[in-house]
Amino acid sequence: MLLRRCAALVRYHWTMPERAAYQHRVWVLALLLAAAAGLAASDAVRTVLRDGLEQARVIILAHPSLGKIVFVLVSVLSAMLAFFSSAVIVPVAVYAWGKLTTLVLLWGAWFLGGLASYLIGRTLGHRVAAWAISPARLSYYAARISDRAEFRMILLFQLALPSEIPGYVLGVVRCRPGVYAVALALAELPFAIGAVYLGQSFVRGDYLLLVGLGIAGIALSTLAVRHLHRRIGER
Repeated sequence: MLLRRCAALVRYHWTMPERAAYQHRVWVLALLLAAAAGLAASDAVRTVLRDGLEQARVIILAHPSLGKIVFVLVSVLSAMLAFFSSAVIVPVAVYAWGKLTTLVLLWGAWFLGGLASYLIGRTLGHRVAAWAISPARLSYYAARISDRAEFRMILLFQLALPSEIPGYVLGVVRCRPGVYAVALALAELPFAIGAVYLGQSFVRGDYLLLVGLGIAGIALSTLAVRHLHRRIGER
């Protein structure tokens, strides 16, 4: 019921491909959340998980610099490419380094990934950026976002879409670098905090908190998407 209401918030002036892509993302996130909650609620799985996390922590602490470099690189790529995700390694990082260190590394890495995608779009243009994200989505948003868009619009754009999309689009339309960088830093912070607490709740087996955080994230993302498409629809 919640997912149906979230999907109902989508305004129907969207193009069909964009609406379908959004709804697909909501369902995928919901299925992943349900799977993670089921694993977290299982005593047997938690025992195996804790043993695996402990072994990973020993390896990471034995090679602290290398472990952080690998974590940052994977997180940077996850902010630039749709088929990379740092979600799997966040629980390991939280278990090994704690919340604060993981948050700083994750936020910084996502920020660097966003800057890299922006620079690719700005310097290499539409044709190269289209190798990283769907050409149709790139064209769709590039036609609706102005290079002089106000800060609130850029921030909303960052909050509403998967992190691998805004950087390329805003680079292609040549959004002002300072505005983009500030909006990027602000937009990635709540997602980084949410990812760290989701990772911690998964490690601890607190499936109620895991589900609550996941539903809150989906709901907030849905609201941001609704407002974004209302704004670009008005334009």
